[in-house]
Amino acid sequence: MNVMGIAQFERFFRTAASLDVDKEDLRRYNDFVNDKLFDLLLVAQATAKANIRDIIQSHDLPTTKGLQECIHAFNKLDEVIELSPILEQIVARPPLDLGYSEETEARLPQIAGGLSFALARTFKILHPTLKNPRPEHWQQGFRIFDQLL
Repeated sequence: MNVMGIAQFERFFRTAASLDVDKEDLRRYNDFVNDKLFDLLLVAQATAKANIRDIIQSHDLPTTKGLQECIHAFNKLDEVIELSPILEQIVARPPLDLGYSEETEARLPQIAGGLSFALARTFKILHPTLKNPRPEHWQQGFRIFDQLL
């Protein structure tokens, strides 16, 4: 990730949840986003297969009400921070048994943004005065998302 991209992620976490993150945090963040997207895509693939389709459609992705709200909140922040182009580059598209529709491909960075917003806010729910997340905070957040997604 280039220096400009790092600065945008730092700004995002400051704006979304008053958190200061560093390069190590951004590595953890990248792993988190791609792991959770993979989980969502596995469920979407099962839905597509159950509906006897050979491509994953956008509506196959299991986006809950809470995740939808986080996507909308991310989109509002993104108008200022312009993080979507960077997410477009870092979001992995794992090879699955089924392919992705164009709409699904286009939606993945927005879902990654919603997951990002949800993670940042989760830190603040768990630790309201937190400023600099440590590895144990990241692990705690990951465990919560593993239970939910």
